[in-house]
Amino acid sequence: MRLPRRSREPRPTSHHSRSDDAGSASLEFIVAGVVLLVPIVYLILALGQIQGHAFAVEAGARYLARAIATSESRGDADLRSQRVLATIEREYAMEPGSVRVELRCRPQGAECPRAGAVITVTLRADVALPLVPPVLGLERAARVTVHAAASQKVARTWSGQP
Repeated sequence: MRLPRRSREPRPTSHHSRSDDAGSASLEFIVAGVVLLVPIVYLILALGQIQGHAFAVEAGARYLARAIATSESRGDADLRSQRVLATIEREYAMEPGSVRVELRCRPQGAECPRAGAVITVTLRADVALPLVPPVLGLERAARVTVHAAASQKVARTWSGQP
């Protein structure tokens, strides 16, 4: 069985020539890459910022609870607390005064901290999302709150005296 020979004459083409599409694939690739890359880069920046603040409040809550529970007096506890907060804000590049602290004791009583109590320190901080302009209050709306809590038992020998 013999196959028919194909002619060597060029086939008729449509009214579009090959040169019309030349180079468009690379342009499409670049545009699609930018459209997909920009949101991914922003997501990485935002999640990095949030994770950094989450580490900060977790470490701050833990160290603050330990600093208060192991201090010798109320004055010492206040001084150590301020130092821990200042260090956390500085080390994690947080805005000074942006961390909110809540202190609770169990069993509940009139004085916190006190000898033998379990103190729970909760830290909260707002994370400003990157590249949000301060227009129409967007910088206040584009914030994520992170919080962490830590508990520590205060020694029974804690005096609490200044």
